[in-house]
Amino acid sequence: MTEIIKVNTDNCVGCNACVRNCPAPEANITKQLEDGRFVTSVNPDKCITCGECVRTCNHNARDYEDDTESAMIRMQKDKLIIMATPSIKSVFPTKWKGILDWFRRQGCLIYDVSFGADICTWAHVRAIESQKVGNVITQPCAAIVKYIEIYQPKLLNNLSPIHSPISCGAIYIRRYLKKTNPIAVLTPCIAKKTEFMETGLVDFNITFKHLDEYFNKNGIRIANSPQGSYEYNFDDQQGQVGAVYPRPGGLRDNIWLHDPDINITTSEGVHKVYPELDMYAMMPEFKHPEVFDVLSCEFGCNVGPASGTEQTVFDVMATMREVEKESKKKRKTGLFRAGEDKLFKKFDEELRLSDFQRNYMRGEPTPVPTDEQLDPVFERMGKHTVADRNFNCHACGYKSCRDMATAIYRGLNTPSNCIVHAKTILLARHSQLVEQHEKLAGITSDCLELSNKLRADLASINESMSTIGDSTTKTSERAGVVNDLLKNIVVFCNENSTMDASTVKQLVSILETTISAFGALDDNVNSTNESSAIINKSISEISTLVDDINNTLQKTVEEI
Repeated sequence: MTEIIKVNTDNCVGCNACVRNCPAPEANITKQLEDGRFVTSVNPDKCITCGECVRTCNHNARDYEDDTESAMIRMQKDKLIIMATPSIKSVFPTKWKGILDWFRRQGCLIYDVSFGADICTWAHVRAIESQKVGNVITQPCAAIVKYIEIYQPKLLNNLSPIHSPISCGAIYIRRYLKKTNPIAVLTPCIAKKTEFMETGLVDFNITFKHLDEYFNKNGIRIANSPQGSYEYNFDDQQGQVGAVYPRPGGLRDNIWLHDPDINITTSEGVHKVYPELDMYAMMPEFKHPEVFDVLSCEFGCNVGPASGTEQTVFDVMATMREVEKESKKKRKTGLFRAGEDKLFKKFDEELRLSDFQRNYMRGEPTPVPTDEQLDPVFERMGKHTVADRNFNCHACGYKSCRDMATAIYRGLNTPSNCIVHAKTILLARHSQLVEQHEKLAGITSDCLELSNKLRADLASINESMSTIGDSTTKTSERAGVVNDLLKNIVVFCNENSTMDASTVKQLVSILETTISAFGALDDNVNSTNESSAIINKSISEISTLVDDINNTLQKTVEEI
């Protein structure tokens, strides 16, 4: 499949809104990047291009591709056929005629899809009358068709074999008007591109949103026209009540105009219609309505995801009501002879029902994993009990924990994206951190106690060193006095002639030895003083470091 829905992963914040609102269970792939962010991309093979993710993404992470630019380029060299869907009247209530006039000035031919819708109604009525179809699911909505093809292929037996209004119109233009020009359709729908690619009937899907952006980007001003008149000079017949197809129940209302007794049930909106299609698939055939008229968008095509409309649903429905009133007036003028419809009579005479029937592409649904296959997935998610496995908080975007586990099993998601799993890991890590903090607090307290003791010991050492300094100074002073005294005695003995020479010599020798000893003592005292100075300096530096350690430990204790 071509990737129609585009993802800007830089803008994706992993909020899971796209997963939560997507009706296609395998259309999204969520992965965790190296930077820890969760981003969700699109699986184009499983995406039904309903556009609900584009509508609901608040972070500009989702957009879509259509054929607006390529159609404008092609228009420069070829005369395009422009088919306008009837929702153009509700999306651009004052500009729709001006838009069609602009295309006509570019050399384009302009056709009304409402006329194709009238053909679609005729084909359904005739197929039901002739019993060529059983109970049918309508298929004007391309997203519904793609969902059934991919996820509920057994419903293809019920999916209406009649082409959509656009395709019916394109077939009429090609086979009955013999026009070969490239066909571009103005639509509010992203999914129509998949229909055009599958059937090959239409070349370009120009969405209203991108068309309006093209006009603005290129400075193209579209003239306004008064609101209220819904007639336009198309290049072929303008449609009648087929113009109300874009609103919920539009096809139903058209069929009931011809056969009000047909049992028709309607359903619209992604959160309603797809679960009901799944329910329909499980029901026995006898419980099915004759016609199940379904649309992906809650308020119909008028507010499709590619409409870009600023109109409220009330504005849109009011426009549709006026369109219906005008088209019914036109239809009344076409009735004759006991209510026979001239338009249907024309179709009966000119058209072949078989020309407006289509085939579908049958997909192969992905097998549903068994309980045994999901067990290891649940274990990886940290869901070990029945209660854990049915927590169903929906934060992951899925309806249940089992759906999330199934997505993980299929490689579409990761256990880390489960909020319960993430909380379990966070709580475990928190418990580890608390335990580590408690151990750190104990170690820090012990270190603080040792630090305080070291500070006290340093103070005691400092005091002792001060005492040593005073003692060595006093010792040095006293040694100097004694040394001077001894020197004087030596001089006295040498100069005193009355003393015995040998005695004097002996005494002088003793005194000189004593003087030498006091000199050594003085040197040792000086060395002690120098060492004391060095020690005092070291003690001062150590004290500063101890204070720093003490302050740091104190802050750590407070933080813990």
